[in-house]
Amino acid sequence: QFQLVESGGGLVQPGGSLRLSCAASGFTLDYYNIGWFRQAPGKEREGVSCISRSDGSTVYADSVKGRFTISRDNVKNTVYLQMNSLKPEDTAVYYCAAVFKRFVRCIISPGAYNYWGQGTQVTVSS
Repeated sequence: QFQLVESGGGLVQPGGSLRLSCAASGFTLDYYNIGWFRQAPGKEREGVSCISRSDGSTVYADSVKGRFTISRDNVKNTVYLQMNSLKPEDTAVYYCAAVFKRFVRCIISPGAYNYWGQGTQVTVSS
């Protein structure tokens, strides 16, 4: 069964860190572009970061550049999002998503992905 499962969310104080994981089952992540997205209450889903299958290149939203890092471990079939220097405005449900792309670099547009996880809540608050 084709499935993406996020984990690692939680409550953290401003300035703290979290590492989100996106584990795949039923398929090999190595053949897919993977993106992280987030959605805060009352807001549209927005792209956070992505990593390309073809060359491992990465893309970050301006709001997270220098604070978040995306990486993939093909042995563990998992993609990670390391989030540092967290701010209250980072509070949202975070989703990972996948799309089969062999030679096309990733983009952080939700419409470009067709497989989604169920999400994990991240709350940044003192």
